[in-house]
Amino acid sequence: MLRLPSALRCRFIAASGILKQLEYIMTSRNQNVKYWQLQSGRIDFDDCPVFMGIVNATPDSFSDGGKYFAASDAIRRGLELAELGAKIIDVGGESTRPDSEPVAVDEELRRVVSVIKGIRKLNLKIPISIDTNKSVVAKEAVNAGANIINDVFAAEDDGMIQLLLDTQTAICIMHHQGSPKTMQNNPTYKNVLADVHHYLTQQRTKLINAGVNPKRIAIDPGLGFGKTAEHNWELVENIEYFQDIDSPLLVGHSRKRFLKTKFADPEEGTKTVTLQLIQKGVNIIRIHEIHNEYTPHIKK
Repeated sequence: MLRLPSALRCRFIAASGILKQLEYIMTSRNQNVKYWQLQSGRIDFDDCPVFMGIVNATPDSFSDGGKYFAASDAIRRGLELAELGAKIIDVGGESTRPDSEPVAVDEELRRVVSVIKGIRKLNLKIPISIDTNKSVVAKEAVNAGANIINDVFAAEDDGMIQLLLDTQTAICIMHHQGSPKTMQNNPTYKNVLADVHHYLTQQRTKLINAGVNPKRIAIDPGLGFGKTAEHNWELVENIEYFQDIDSPLLVGHSRKRFLKTKFADPEEGTKTVTLQLIQKGVNIIRIHEIHNEYTPHIKK
């Protein structure tokens, strides 16, 4: 039996490992999901993820509450994120951090509509997402120029479904357990992967049966929304589990509490997990900050 010299054998093993890693990266991305259809135009993925930049027009968000509460600051932040490489700007006017209180419709509208209009006036050729679970807010946001509805309640509001049919707006449906006020009160699953998968499939099917174009639907497993740190890590480490659902996969892990169980600095944890999600083929990554480490992966 031919036996390679030890030095060559080590090099062969190392090269094989690199090839396996490259093969994993190439095959892990959902090959069936090429784009996300919008009202007009679409977001193409190719071999790169799309970064969704977060603009919290709120006084109490867990990460940057109050920093972009003024409309002018939120508009400026949207421009900054676009210049850094974000391909979607996600504007939210209601904090959904654990134990947060709901915001009245009028107040949420006051916070987000002026920001969306302001970003549109900058003539940025970039989709805007409205982060809301209220169909009334979503409707006014779409009228102001939003292209996507990012709904943490996954269109459980029947008014949201009608809005999707009337406007042909794209939507991201997210898994949650309970409301933000109660969602961290002992979240429990038989199997977090299977349970989240079932819910997203069920809600997606509900939308399609109602007449929503499946190409307009993205899915989000909802890290931090009614999940323990262990649940969140299981979802991150097995995120490929959701790639058999024929929809773009969005993940929002940025600066969330569960990162602190493995990282002293949530921003460093965000960077590490972001690169892991890129390797695993996630299509859309929702994030507060776009760092230099992500630059090689940003779609030009």
